[in-house]
Amino acid sequence: MQAADFTSVIGWNPHPQMLTRLADTAAELGLPFEAVDLGRLGAEADVIISITSAFEPLLMDAHVKGPTHIAAMGTDTRGKQELDPALVRRARLFTDEVAQSLSIGEFQHAAAQNMISASDVTAIGQVIIGNHRGRDDAQITIFDGTGVGLQDLAVAGAVVERAKEQGKAVEVEI
Repeated sequence: MQAADFTSVIGWNPHPQMLTRLADTAAELGLPFEAVDLGRLGAEADVIISITSAFEPLLMDAHVKGPTHIAAMGTDTRGKQELDPALVRRARLFTDEVAQSLSIGEFQHAAAQNMISASDVTAIGQVIIGNHRGRDDAQITIFDGTGVGLQDLAVAGAVVERAKEQGKAVEVEI
């Protein structure tokens, strides 16, 4: 999905003053922005991106009505948590690194409560190479981005190559 496929941006934050950067980004993309309450966010959003440093779940199972894709990007340390484990249990799960997601990522809490196991989590690479169907007909999907440096470098390399192919790359001398 590209930004052009989105028709609007809604956002929620426990600190509403922090939404100005999101509003500015939406405006840069030519998309209307509206701050909403958490219940409305979960009921209306097709895509939710969570980037917090929370140690308690903010997005609860009852908030998300689906179909929704959630990109959980904030949990990268043992104890951090953005999502209700019941929501995690209900979703189709993807991550950049399964063991890391289950030990320090967003899925650690559901795993600790024996609500999910490693077999419930798909490495995103399996989707990329065509070995897994991906989102398919899932009502709710979650991608837990735990941060794998080698994957980040591979993505950056692919972006640079595509920019070169499209004549958009600029070489900078250091």
